[in-house]
Amino acid sequence: MCANCHVAAVSRRSLVFGGAAAFSLATVSRGRAEAPAKAPNAISGSEALKRIMEGNGRYAANLSRNKDLSAGRAARASAQHPIAAILSCADSRVAPELAFDQGPGELFVVRLAGNFVNDDGLASIEYGVKYLGIPLVVVLGHSNCGAVNATIKLVKEGAELPGHLPELVNSIKPAVDAAIARKPADLLADATAENVRLNAKRLATAAPIVDALVKDGKVKVVGGVYDIASGKVALLS
Repeated sequence: MCANCHVAAVSRRSLVFGGAAAFSLATVSRGRAEAPAKAPNAISGSEALKRIMEGNGRYAANLSRNKDLSAGRAARASAQHPIAAILSCADSRVAPELAFDQGPGELFVVRLAGNFVNDDGLASIEYGVKYLGIPLVVVLGHSNCGAVNATIKLVKEGAELPGHLPELVNSIKPAVDAAIARKPADLLADATAENVRLNAKRLATAAPIVDALVKDGKVKVVGGVYDIASGKVALLS
């Protein structure tokens, strides 16, 4: 082979391999660029708690930021990334999104009178933490809770309740019994807080999904009581 032919062959090989390398690099780079971004709720439970409590501070001070509820509506049509799941009472005076100053799509709210854990509510929260990546679960009681007060009357006065209400108050009864045994100055407030603590514990130890995520440090479970008059949420230890 002549020298010029050898040089040409080497040049062609260099061009081919160089082009292949450039193509591979471009493909890798493009793959990286197209990789899904980190989910907006890929934060710790502690960070999520900090955010919603800061929001509650704004709400209580009448400085709420979330006023344009149409913002981000189109983006939310394809996915949701809530930062917290809230197990709240159904009381009409309690609105978690307002109380924590969070916009649509930021809270995954499960509500029923007395904010206790039943199978349906637990399944909803399991879905939230496992498939939506929610890092924080809050059991939220509130002042002057009618469900807790009805349970107190049932226990202390033997009051009879219609329909399915006996089933509801039976779920709250363990908290009321524990509060009565302590003889607190304010039985309703003490029973409300005890109900939150018991249900936060039930959630944190709920197998097989929530308890595993709590043990792995991927989910944080806390309890709090919302004061209807002031708008403030007090976290419970």
